[in-house]
Amino acid sequence: MLRRDLSLQELFGELVERAFALSLRWDDRQVMGYLTNLLTEFAHIDSLYRLRDVNGRPLQEVAEMLYYADVRLGAQSFYQEREVHRHIGDFTLFWAGVYPEALPRLRATLRKDALIDYVQQGKQSYRLVSLFDIGEWREEAPMFRRLSDNFEVAMQGLYAVRQMWEQQARESFTRFRRQIEGF
Repeated sequence: MLRRDLSLQELFGELVERAFALSLRWDDRQVMGYLTNLLTEFAHIDSLYRLRDVNGRPLQEVAEMLYYADVRLGAQSFYQEREVHRHIGDFTLFWAGVYPEALPRLRATLRKDALIDYVQQGKQSYRLVSLFDIGEWREEAPMFRRLSDNFEVAMQGLYAVRQMWEQQARESFTRFRRQIEGF
């Protein structure tokens, strides 16, 4: 049972720790902290679609994001290339891990992402981010390599987090219902 006064960040932190350290036995504090922040950030839909094209339109498909992740195409700098690939890794991990049932819709025939394998692209994007191992990125570069190498494990963990928060919601609703019905 979780405390009732947890902030969203604290809630996700506890659920991530349960899923990753206790259930999956992947006790990587740096990865768990990163994924906690990812879930907290993506709780706001604007963050999930924070990348914009040159006209200010949100990029909603990985295929569009890839254009802005390549300095030979739409990326204005190597910094932008890294940040867009980081977002692609986060975006694909979020959908493939937390809401895998949405993937068929995201990859529907008439969409630009129809031929994008979210798992492979997420792994590749995190791998590219890990290659930026200089300056301010030196400390976190190995973490992105671990996320790339263990992408499927991270997916499992995030799905377990979702199952736990849904279970908590059901239990809370049941308690509430019993109180108002006088059980």
